[in-house]
Amino acid sequence: MILKGPSLDIPHISLLQMLANSVQRQPQRVAVRFAETELTYEQLYASVHVAMAALQGAGIQAGDRVGIMLPNCPQYVIAYYAISGLGAMVVQINPMSRAPELQELVQDAGARMVIAYGPVLPLVQRIRAAVGLEKIVGVSLQPVEEQTASPDVWFDEWLAETVKAGYNPERIVIPSFDPDSTVAVLQYTGGTTGQPKGAMLTHSNLVANAYQTQALIPPSDGKDDIMLAALPLFHVFAMTVCMNYPIVAGMTIRMVARFEAHAMLSICESERPTMFPGVPTMYLALTQALPTGSDALQSLRVCISGGAPMPEQVLRNFENASEAVVLEGYGLTESSPVTHVNPGAERRRVGSIGLVAHNTEARVVSLYNPNQTLPVGERGELAVRGPQVMKGYWQRPQETADVLMNGWLLTGDIATLDADGYFYIVDRKKDMIIASGFNVYPREVEETLYQHPDILEAAVVGVPDEYRGETVKAFVVRRAGHEDLSAEQLEVWCRERLAAYKIPRVIEFRDELPKSSVGKVLRRELRA
Repeated sequence: MILKGPSLDIPHISLLQMLANSVQRQPQRVAVRFAETELTYEQLYASVHVAMAALQGAGIQAGDRVGIMLPNCPQYVIAYYAISGLGAMVVQINPMSRAPELQELVQDAGARMVIAYGPVLPLVQRIRAAVGLEKIVGVSLQPVEEQTASPDVWFDEWLAETVKAGYNPERIVIPSFDPDSTVAVLQYTGGTTGQPKGAMLTHSNLVANAYQTQALIPPSDGKDDIMLAALPLFHVFAMTVCMNYPIVAGMTIRMVARFEAHAMLSICESERPTMFPGVPTMYLALTQALPTGSDALQSLRVCISGGAPMPEQVLRNFENASEAVVLEGYGLTESSPVTHVNPGAERRRVGSIGLVAHNTEARVVSLYNPNQTLPVGERGELAVRGPQVMKGYWQRPQETADVLMNGWLLTGDIATLDADGYFYIVDRKKDMIIASGFNVYPREVEETLYQHPDILEAAVVGVPDEYRGETVKAFVVRRAGHEDLSAEQLEVWCRERLAAYKIPRVIEFRDELPKSSVGKVLRRELRA
């Protein structure tokens, strides 16, 4: 049975034109607020054009790749729309990446330039020669003179110098390109091997998902919405729900560089945001930090949860504390990401990922034959098709062919469908771990462990965690004569090589790992 979402008219435009449309509607509305900085839609659009001129002056043209390695800040939004506006590709980079991760990703993308913030500049400079970076642009969230790093140029100064040099918006050559085929973003995800691969998200993919999200979560009538954006914009969920969607809707985006529950409650109390997307751990932290009798969360009317299943009690507690409706979304990197939303109030089905988004089709297919659609109630792999589904994986035709079939994206998630059109995820085909909304690929962690000279074997699985949803657990077999290797030593080893969310929180030493007759590690026994 194939389920189709409602019909929606989506304009055939680029991301830059999507922003321009909102500028035309409300030029003086505040688009971005960050700490003491405010940019109206008109000011944001003007800054984007200056950045486009600066990029062109540095030789960036259509098809080039430019990395953004920033926390949430106005410069992120400016760089994102400027790069994509030229027909170049934004390469999303997690600022928590370590040197080996960063080098592999930048090399794979073939990025010519990276825009990074102060604390990570030494890391970018360290890999520069190996990956052939032509330019490093720094972003400072504090006075430049307090920075110890020295990029080629600081972002704000770069834009100021461009204006001083006689910048004229009419001289910017904006290339003409087809939104359907032009890639706007390389959003990296892990493959079957755990190696990073870039999902090619076109302008049409991202514009469609912004409009689809707006249709699923319309702004209130006669009320100015403020989107509290604490999810990191390098994550596909935040890119769409915290940035592109509120820009389509003409909201104010209140950006937060880093989530901290008490600081968030203070912002809620003083600035009264109306919308908040987050992962379940954020909702739990906010509820736990909320003082008795506080109305800090009362201004929120709609919240969107994604990244991991929301425990029912966490959802109920947050809705009671805030009076907001919490909508749970489902999606994946390869679909920009939203494909399903579980409606709020009386239409909600607890445990379901909800109904199919507008202009989207979904079905459950046989695990053994993806061309066979299964009936209601049967377990199989969830497949989706729609305008938000990626063009393919960057320079990986075989892996693209493995997941894209006649426009249908095989999600790798095992699901069922009920008679009312609600979908349910029952398991993951992949062994991917979702810890606090971040994707962790066991192979990558295992390879880091295997690099330790005292380790003979290692296997990594996800185990339930009340706070993170899942946490990383490593099973380790030490080499003979090295039984004194401790969990603490391994944690230090991993901390030097992996982003914080990938580090095993639990390490169990074993004499051997369970294996099948052909020598394959039996992960299901480790999870038991």
